[in-house]
Amino acid sequence: MKLTTAKFKQDFLAEIKTLYATELSDTSALDQLLALGHLVRRYDGPNWTKTSARYCQQDQKQVYYFSIEFLPGRLLKSNLLNLQLLTTVRQGLTELGLDFDKISATEPDPGLGNGGLGRLAACYLDSMASLGIAGHGNGIRYRYGLFKQVFMDGYQVELPDDWLRNGNVWEIRRENKACLVHFGGQVWLKPTAEGQLTPVYTNTEDVLAVPYDTGIVGYHNDVTNTLRLWSAELPPNADQIGTSQAQRDRVDEITKVLYPDDSNSAGQALRLRQEYFFTSAGVQSILRHYQRCHHGLKDLGQKIALHINDTHPTLVIPELMRLLMDDHHDTWEQAWALTTQIVSYTNHTVLQEALETWPIDLFKDLLPRIYQIVVEIDRRYRLTKTPLFGSELVNRTAPLGDGQVRMAYLAVIGSHSVNGVAPLHTQLLKNDVLRDLYQVYPARFNNKTNGIAMRRWLQLANEPLSTLIDQHIGTKWRQQPQLLQRLIAERENPKFLAQLAAVKQQNKQALAQYIQQNLGITIRTDAIFDVQIKRLHAYKRQLLHVLEILREYVALKADPHLKAPPRVHIFGAKAAPSYHYAKAIIKLINAVAELVNHDPVIGDRLKVVFIPNYGVSLGELIIPAADVSEQISTASKEASGTSNMKLMANGALSLATYDGANIDIIQAAGTANEYPFGLTAQAVYDYYARGDYRANDYYQSNAELKQVLDMLVDGSIPGISTEGREIYESLLRYNDEFFVLADYESYVQQQQQLSRDFRDPVKWQQKSLANIAAAGSFSADLSVMRYADDIWHLRHPGIQL
Repeated sequence: MKLTTAKFKQDFLAEIKTLYATELSDTSALDQLLALGHLVRRYDGPNWTKTSARYCQQDQKQVYYFSIEFLPGRLLKSNLLNLQLLTTVRQGLTELGLDFDKISATEPDPGLGNGGLGRLAACYLDSMASLGIAGHGNGIRYRYGLFKQVFMDGYQVELPDDWLRNGNVWEIRRENKACLVHFGGQVWLKPTAEGQLTPVYTNTEDVLAVPYDTGIVGYHNDVTNTLRLWSAELPPNADQIGTSQAQRDRVDEITKVLYPDDSNSAGQALRLRQEYFFTSAGVQSILRHYQRCHHGLKDLGQKIALHINDTHPTLVIPELMRLLMDDHHDTWEQAWALTTQIVSYTNHTVLQEALETWPIDLFKDLLPRIYQIVVEIDRRYRLTKTPLFGSELVNRTAPLGDGQVRMAYLAVIGSHSVNGVAPLHTQLLKNDVLRDLYQVYPARFNNKTNGIAMRRWLQLANEPLSTLIDQHIGTKWRQQPQLLQRLIAERENPKFLAQLAAVKQQNKQALAQYIQQNLGITIRTDAIFDVQIKRLHAYKRQLLHVLEILREYVALKADPHLKAPPRVHIFGAKAAPSYHYAKAIIKLINAVAELVNHDPVIGDRLKVVFIPNYGVSLGELIIPAADVSEQISTASKEASGTSNMKLMANGALSLATYDGANIDIIQAAGTANEYPFGLTAQAVYDYYARGDYRANDYYQSNAELKQVLDMLVDGSIPGISTEGREIYESLLRYNDEFFVLADYESYVQQQQQLSRDFRDPVKWQQKSLANIAAAGSFSADLSVMRYADDIWHLRHPGIQL
């Protein structure tokens, strides 16, 4: 939209007076943020209204993206960028004597996700709106995020993430669109006069699902889609029938916190309640909205698509069946045909333990009608597939088995498309994780490699780099990310390479300032910033990174005059509260940091920084400053990764295993511009097949590795007697589940090569440039276009290439 600076200032001052009945000088940065948010929403309001009306009037097919996580990050700058108001608002606030960055920093990160799953969902919503696709999100409005991470004596401590303490300026409560969700009770099927069966519910626990809508603003196109998040409340008649405090608490906990501990039956029940709550409310709302624009449901399959992002929303399938049969009186055959036509499923894991299952007794007590439908899906699957594939394979793949409801299998059986998120991942789904179901439904399986929103991770997170790119190849790359390839023409341009280095230095200084102010650690900005930012999990192998730090420490202690570039190792990671081993590694990293950072012999040549409470906004600060992108998961364990793409786009070089999308990044930028190492997925599977991996052999045959591992248990690292022993034994006594020791030597060799290359600034910047230029192929816009074309089957304007 077009807006002059003068008009913005006038509107902003009026908003301040309307909201606070005072002058600007008497308001806080938070007050100013809320006023600015209200004003931006008002500017975007007509777009949101017109977009919704246009979708209905033009009878456009709409896609609804179901995800238990969304991690949108702060929305102020993103919305201003997409509305073409960022420069105007910045200038206007400066003229009013205000600090835009200070105001922006008061916005909390929405506590709606944990990691890559939620960030991917947010990137895809951004891309759908920016591509003009009628695509909306459906999830849970968590009162508290996962947790706020702090370190006490090096240990992770979880505090409440009260992100809604001051409200959420971007959301709109729509109580008139609330839905009832039924839990528990008894359900029996009553014959009707027409010979049909209708369900009769008794003694159910009813929960009111109230939607809160957030506008998802498209980039420079006047499109605003909707992210709908559901909050659990007591139904309207609760006061009339009398409700105990325990009942109120039971309803409140459904949307209280993301990922409650499910290590016991009560936690499992809560997780299942969460999953049914938002899927039931979402599907009810979608069908209700559809009926406002259509008569009957005969064209439903051509007009809506429901996409389930991992297994958490799999209950979309039986819930859609329930509504079609019970409320709209479709036959089973009609309802099943529509359901499988409408639903599609993205798998995000190769870890068997991450494929959700629920005990049948828990499931049928909590969701009796849904259980009846799942039983019938199971019966019909067995009936039709056993003659074709045999009882053994069908028993292994049926939705019900081993006393469990198997959600991933239900997701495959009840959808028309199953996609992995990187070529290797998709191949592993076919060959291993879902091999039997691939035999049954080979045409359903396809690959859609993940992507990232370049608007946030380049245009917003790294404005200096974006400006430099504009100066050399123009601005069209901002809408056509593959045009970044044109930067390759600057490979031999010393002026451009120097400018690229200056941008990196500027970003490193900003991060160094944050670290100094918040952690009290002084770091050199001429050092290699070696970054690993992701969820703390054994397969992601932060432990391997720590072993390298200890190796560097030992080498510098032995030879303080060793010729090597200074290093800063930067971590950001949360461990699940009940994941004991991951929390032990956090303690180890912090103990190593304490040892290294205070050693006078080492000085400022080696530093370790673990930044607590990693999230989207911290990522926007860390990623532009990174020189090295640590993508060191065990080959075959990471489905794709997206931090690898974000770091690549900002010019970091990948130190990476042949896992997930690392393989595609190495191919896109060129092997010479990355640092690949370690076992391949096939080598890992060969070890599994032979059963002959012996971690102790690596320990005994590599004196350097033995010295480093012994430091975990010989008192060299103070304060980790328990954690060090646990980690040491996980590697040697329990045979190193994730092949850390097998990859150690290869990893060290590449770290040493990386250090040598860093000492040649021109060579290093050329490698960095190659990564930036190739990053456009990992744009979420391109990924979403592939989903729209191949899976959702909807027309879209797309982007010009």
